[in-house]
Amino acid sequence: MSSFEALGLRAETLKSLAEIGFTTPTPVQEQAIPLLLRTEKDVVALAQTGTGKTAAFGLPMLEFLDPQDRTIQSLILAPTRELCVQISKDLERFSANLKGTRIVAVYGGASIRDQIRDIQRGAQIIVATPGRLLDLIGRDVLDLSTVDVVVLDEADEMLNMGFQEDLTEILEKTPEDKRTWLFSATMSSDVRRIAKRYMREFEEVSVGPANSAAAAIQHQYCVVHSKDRFAALKRFIDADADLFGIVFCRTKHETQDLATALVRDGYNADAIHGDLSQAQRDHVMGRYRARTIRLLIATDVAARGIDVKDVTHVFHFDLPGEAENYTHRSGRTGRAGRAGISLSIIGVRDVNKIRQLERALKTHFTYVRVPGGAEIGKQQVMAYMKRLKSVEVDEEGLEELLSEARAELMSFEKEELIDRFMSLAFNRIIEAHRTSFDLNVDMSRKDHSARAERPSSLERFSTGRQMFINLGTADGFDKGKMLGYICGISGISGEFIGRMLIKDVYSFVDIEPDHFEQVLNAFNNANYKGRSVRVDAASGGSKGGEPRPGGGGYRGGGGKPGGYRAGGHQGGGQRGGYKGGGDRGGYQSSYKAGRNEGGGYQGNRDDRGPSRGFQKKDGFYEPKPKFPKKKS
Repeated sequence: MSSFEALGLRAETLKSLAEIGFTTPTPVQEQAIPLLLRTEKDVVALAQTGTGKTAAFGLPMLEFLDPQDRTIQSLILAPTRELCVQISKDLERFSANLKGTRIVAVYGGASIRDQIRDIQRGAQIIVATPGRLLDLIGRDVLDLSTVDVVVLDEADEMLNMGFQEDLTEILEKTPEDKRTWLFSATMSSDVRRIAKRYMREFEEVSVGPANSAAAAIQHQYCVVHSKDRFAALKRFIDADADLFGIVFCRTKHETQDLATALVRDGYNADAIHGDLSQAQRDHVMGRYRARTIRLLIATDVAARGIDVKDVTHVFHFDLPGEAENYTHRSGRTGRAGRAGISLSIIGVRDVNKIRQLERALKTHFTYVRVPGGAEIGKQQVMAYMKRLKSVEVDEEGLEELLSEARAELMSFEKEELIDRFMSLAFNRIIEAHRTSFDLNVDMSRKDHSARAERPSSLERFSTGRQMFINLGTADGFDKGKMLGYICGISGISGEFIGRMLIKDVYSFVDIEPDHFEQVLNAFNNANYKGRSVRVDAASGGSKGGEPRPGGGGYRGGGGKPGGYRAGGHQGGGQRGGYKGGGDRGGYQSSYKAGRNEGGGYQGNRDDRGPSRGFQKKDGFYEPKPKFPKKKS
């Protein structure tokens, strides 16, 4: 096993490495550093995320640096601001004993004036995102004609983000005889094309098979129904007290919604995505690194450059579109040789994608089951016992309380005391998971027991326990927001909510019968943006057409007259429908005057009513009085 001393680094750099605890180089550092120090050729280096690529190109770069020269000698291009910040911080640590070295990171979302000021003070190394660098070049702030080394870090992601034209424009500003070092986790055809286009004759360093997954990471997947993915994620979190992870979603909107839902259910989580300002991103990452949040919910782009120690799990709440993106995601765990788990929570339709990833990454994905209630309860009890055994008792601070407790509990035998303690401490946990359904969908034809253990959606919601709520798309609701809203008000889990029918000004939601009354009672006196929310039990259901509060299908059922205009599509039941309402009043009576028992959409909505021929009175709309025409 070699050491950094054997790689030919200067004494000041070795001193800095010793101070930060770097003693043994990683495989990519062991191969790349000597090559970069001796060759005049360009270099392409392939290594997985988390294997120490920054030191692999940063340490040789510092060897070529002249601290007395205040011109720009090296340029590092990275796809995201997080990666820029991470690289610049690492280089500052490596050069702590190399006096006179100045490193400036330039990226969007931060003050360009401050960055210009830092550059004008003199900087030998610029770490930049392509967009902000071009902005500074356009302002004549930067002169790249003195650059000796250009590093393209995460080159594959820069291409995926559409930076190819920007790279061309930037590299045209640099000398032709510069050295170019390209570092990437994958060697796609696009990366090979950029190497041929922007580099001279180059040597290639590869650590591990190309485009492969890191060996320190366990790749796992579970199969659930799509709507159960959130419940499955929570169960994995509950089952591992030491879990510290990142959850990946496909879009910014999904990222924020998932983080909000987790926080609402009592989990320490926060989101990071492109819509956050730099200050907000720094705040979130500061909390995550300090472990005040347990889960970071992120998009692919926002997570680039996140280098946090001891991430135990990466969850793929949505599978990425490309194998390269999966590689970058999973590389957030298993860093620096540590073990990690990359777990994909997928629906039935995504099983083939797992097989495709296995072929592309040349690795095996292990099928795992979503933990059940008994397993979660056991794991939480064992984690509590572990903490209990390791806790240090403050005898002095608790002296008075301990003496009283011992006197009070003296009459119990040891076994009885343990039994009572266990019951008091864990009854809530055990009860919370006692009725948990098995979320797993077993894809094996030989064993369907997992699916049989859990009632189907049709069986669970077959009793017609359906809730009407006077909120819809006009209020900004879609299915995701409605699910979060109902769970937040009622406190129930999303797994107890079934199909939803979201209309413009009202919605229907299937609730499991055992939790139906809990949800209805939770909405007593509820309001949304200043107006009261009305919920009712709706009957009817899918077989009779579109349901209505009080009954009715598309054409029949409902109020006493029934039918299309009374209790059906536009009619109302006992308490009114879409446009109907009133005790008997169907479409026509409610539309024109309905104020009897709830009215309908155009009868008595308290915040929406017809604009012509009606007036608002006592929170309801009613026809305006008609005045006789004046005789001429």
